[in-house]
Amino acid sequence: MKRNAGRIGLKGKTDYGTIVVFAVFSLAALLGAPLFSYFYDYTWLDWTLFGVFYIVTGLGITVGYHRLFSHRSFTCPDWVRLVFLIAGGWAMENSALKWCSDHVRHHAKVDQEEDPYNAKNGFWHSHLLWIFEKSAYDNDKYTAIFQKDKLVMWQHRYYLPILISGFVLPSLIGFLHRGWVGGLSAFLLAGVARTFLVLNSTFAINSVCHLWGQQPYNEANTSRDSWWVSLVTFGEGYHNYHHAFPRDYRNGPKWYNFDPSKWLIFTLMVIGLAQKPQP
Repeated sequence: MKRNAGRIGLKGKTDYGTIVVFAVFSLAALLGAPLFSYFYDYTWLDWTLFGVFYIVTGLGITVGYHRLFSHRSFTCPDWVRLVFLIAGGWAMENSALKWCSDHVRHHAKVDQEEDPYNAKNGFWHSHLLWIFEKSAYDNDKYTAIFQKDKLVMWQHRYYLPILISGFVLPSLIGFLHRGWVGGLSAFLLAGVARTFLVLNSTFAINSVCHLWGQQPYNEANTSRDSWWVSLVTFGEGYHNYHHAFPRDYRNGPKWYNFDPSKWLIFTLMVIGLAQKPQP
């Protein structure tokens, strides 16, 4: 299959609603947030909220959506699963039902037409353009796996208010700190800019980690290890290892691999809030 960067509509119809939303959101992140900084500047609280929400939402995706729900690499009590579902919902990467079904489909059909972010269609397709397509494979057997999970379905039904709360909460804290200016600054930095960066760090796993890097564990597909991607994705850059051993809760298997997600999961195991799945 030839690479064809920038092609839209590979599997389904173009989703113009998503294009408009993403375009407006990107303009707010790339223009609105810097312009606000020029005229008003951000406070220590804004930057603290940015860091906290980046970590919480990023781990909501890497530990929650990815390693817990998609790959079932560990188990934990329902209340812990609920926390991860809310944190992941704040990342604006769709509900766990949609995200996880797409990801499991990606592993099952990697580098094939059914792969939602097939890297053989080029960098821009796997990084971004695939989200602008209405998938022709929704509601297939990969979706059915997650429809059996009551918590996943609860989050799917209430995804929009969960998502909105991820912007309202930092904005409210900022408002209490310095009024409407504080609310807007926290919204732009800890809400919009933070979400834009989390989105693109996740996109980099689909694109960069299937195009550039090492393949020490498996050369059967395009997955690659990229240590620097792990720095912004809490350990997800060791993607070649992940494709070789998808049920391992670690992505970086060596002790020196930067993989905060595995350290969090291991900590949960130590304190009794997680355990490895039954064989």
